[in-house]
Amino acid sequence: MKQRALFTFSRLVNLRTGGKSLGFFGIFLLIVSCSNLPLSYMQSKNYSQRIKFLVMHYTAIDYQKSVRALVDEGGLSSHYLIPERNDPSYQDTDLKVIQLVEESGRAWHAGNSYWQGREDLNDQSIGIEIVNVPHCMRDTASMNALKRENSPDRLCVFPDYDPKQIELLITLSKDILKRNPDILPTAIVGHSDIAATRKNDPGPRFPWYQLYQAGIGAWYDNDTLKKYWEMFNHSPLSIGLMQNALSRYGYGITETGIVDGATVDTLSAFQMHFLPWSVSGKLDSKTAATLFALIEKYFPERIEALLRRYEAEKHPIKAATNLGFYQLNETFPNVERSTREWVNDRSVFKAYKGKGQIIIDNVDAQSADIYINGQKLNIETSLQAYQRYEYSLARRTKDGENTLKIKNVLPEGSSLNVMIPFPTLQDTSTKNQGRFSKVDELINSDVASGFPGAVLLVVKDGKIIKRSAYGDARKFADGGQPLEKSFKMQTTQIFDLASNTKMFATNFALMKLVSEGKIDVTNPINQYLPEYQGQGRESRLVRDLMTHTAGYSPQVRFFTKDNHLGPRFFSQNKQQTEHLLLSRVPFETGRQNKAVYSDTDYMLLGLLIERVTNMPLDRYVEQEIYHPLKLNNTLFNPLQKGFAKQQFAATEIQGNTRGGTVDFDNVRTYVLQGEVHDEKAYHSFAGVAGHAGLFSDVDDLAVLAQTLLNGGGYGPIKVFDRAVLDKFIKPEEGDSSFGLGWRRADHGQNKWHFGPYASPYAYGHTGWTGTVTVIDPVYDLAIILLTNARHSEIVEREDGKGLAFNGKLFETGKYGSIVSLVYEALLENP
Repeated sequence: MKQRALFTFSRLVNLRTGGKSLGFFGIFLLIVSCSNLPLSYMQSKNYSQRIKFLVMHYTAIDYQKSVRALVDEGGLSSHYLIPERNDPSYQDTDLKVIQLVEESGRAWHAGNSYWQGREDLNDQSIGIEIVNVPHCMRDTASMNALKRENSPDRLCVFPDYDPKQIELLITLSKDILKRNPDILPTAIVGHSDIAATRKNDPGPRFPWYQLYQAGIGAWYDNDTLKKYWEMFNHSPLSIGLMQNALSRYGYGITETGIVDGATVDTLSAFQMHFLPWSVSGKLDSKTAATLFALIEKYFPERIEALLRRYEAEKHPIKAATNLGFYQLNETFPNVERSTREWVNDRSVFKAYKGKGQIIIDNVDAQSADIYINGQKLNIETSLQAYQRYEYSLARRTKDGENTLKIKNVLPEGSSLNVMIPFPTLQDTSTKNQGRFSKVDELINSDVASGFPGAVLLVVKDGKIIKRSAYGDARKFADGGQPLEKSFKMQTTQIFDLASNTKMFATNFALMKLVSEGKIDVTNPINQYLPEYQGQGRESRLVRDLMTHTAGYSPQVRFFTKDNHLGPRFFSQNKQQTEHLLLSRVPFETGRQNKAVYSDTDYMLLGLLIERVTNMPLDRYVEQEIYHPLKLNNTLFNPLQKGFAKQQFAATEIQGNTRGGTVDFDNVRTYVLQGEVHDEKAYHSFAGVAGHAGLFSDVDDLAVLAQTLLNGGGYGPIKVFDRAVLDKFIKPEEGDSSFGLGWRRADHGQNKWHFGPYASPYAYGHTGWTGTVTVIDPVYDLAIILLTNARHSEIVEREDGKGLAFNGKLFETGKYGSIVSLVYEALLENP
């Protein structure tokens, strides 16, 4: 060591003297001079250790290539390298840690990096490279120009780490932590944590929890996780708040409020570290709960501000201050006035006899005359400025359209704001026990003959007049044997709505977004999905998807290699399925050639909604539509959100096998209950798709149906404009049995669905699992029939046309007869 020091010093002198030798005596004098320097030591209190972070990497190449890259060439380095035993290029008998750079030195391992407020972590970190070689591929045919680590055109297979490697890593890490006490648990990170948009190492197979158990790194407490998981299941947090929380924990992410590429990469990095069994790059309640549990544990001083913001965002500003609420919300006298005197300061609203409320937010008026259906309200004789007044309209309202007139707002120049909520449902079902006897007889007869079960609800004139359950929610055990004791159907049973998802999730979202000016259905699809190009995609409009005239086939069975487009279109990964939909799935006919009902159309519409809102489809509809309406049983992926299987009506008995006649990779073979039946939604979209995946019960659907009958809102909540609804349900020129997505009764074209009595203006939809909805504005009527018709044996059809579910052979499973008998009960006994 002395010789090395002397050699270094001599070389330094030569460099400083231009290469001229000072000779031994000159060198001796210099050394003596340094040694005679008067030097004493006094410890300052104002310092800290230079090393703040410990960064884990995988090499992605074998040992010999790693040595060349980290020691001999390439400009990269690391403080330590740990080989693996299964690597043929590693020749030593014993596995050992190799130090490449002294801990006091700077190694070039982190690159452009950020963690907990510090950049360029090479100066402040120790890097450990671990030999581990994932196999990553890119789809060379992909049109995705963004070659990111977590882009859908990239697929990586990650191998397990060598257990001996991890033993050495734990020992080494403990030693490093002893020498560098400023490395805190949350500062022990992966390369992907500090450079999420560039790197994905050490990958999802790295045993972070094993390290935590050995006292290395951070992890969350399960009780705290459960607390936040339940909280975020009930009321999800915004993407902006999630970005803010990720930044507070340490990630280099900017709050944008949208799900951009950097956010997907950062969420993926976080999930690889703390939720390696669920790496999706998507914000969900588990991911959010994990992050908040970590912050509460390691940064308790930061959690309060995050929770305050969460509560503030969860409870928006009062509806009365937002003109997007209430069916009538106008300022009087009208600011924009017509030259036709008798059209000013008048409006119309829907109500039912004996119900209704008016809310007056006074600005600065002292008095005003308010008339409902020509009758003057008895209001305060002297109004106070900036006060709210609420009055019942029960004595003045009638069924249907009601008039409002405002006169004599005084003093001159003053104003007030008038709001009237949408009608809400009244439950009178117990008063109509005998009215629907023929309906009950038919369904009960079917049940006695083998039909599984059903729940029926009827809404008329703002009242629930029928709510009944029939048969069983589940009759069969896994394996197909009848249960010794079946589970009786309850009126609260939750059903897989199948294609009714298209209407009550996707169409509701579209109607809301059109009302807000965020989507124009006459625009090209690629205005919202720019990568939707090629093979004529540029000419397709949003409305083409809604009318099923874009030219797609009825479906692409992505979930199986045995699909009509071949193995290239096999996908059981949501990102890959999205990629195929946007750029690969071909058209089978030309645009506007003919209407072909297609799940592909609504899959694309689901993606479009996600892109426009920067939110997953389930989060958007649950947070922006269902939660404000207080619908707690309408959601996607319910078993992942705290619901239990017994709350759901069962569907197919032997999974998706059609009685054991169908097989494909990862096919489910157990009774489906609380899982979406549709194979494309379940396997290829992780349970959330624009065409299927929504669950609900009859009472929640009754509120959504009444929202439609009300023209766009319910109570104080306005979901969409009446004018937009009118555009969605009006008949299409080419096929008047369709609106924009909605099925229409028209003039008896869909008797199998609407029966023979529905008005030409009735609309609704059906679902493959056995669900049907009818909304008839002429009769102010909604019929909701939810069945588990597919929870039945596979049998030979009597007509010899192959196999069928036994439940679909009954009248209850065919819909039209039940709908017809409901209309008869109402029309014959008004």
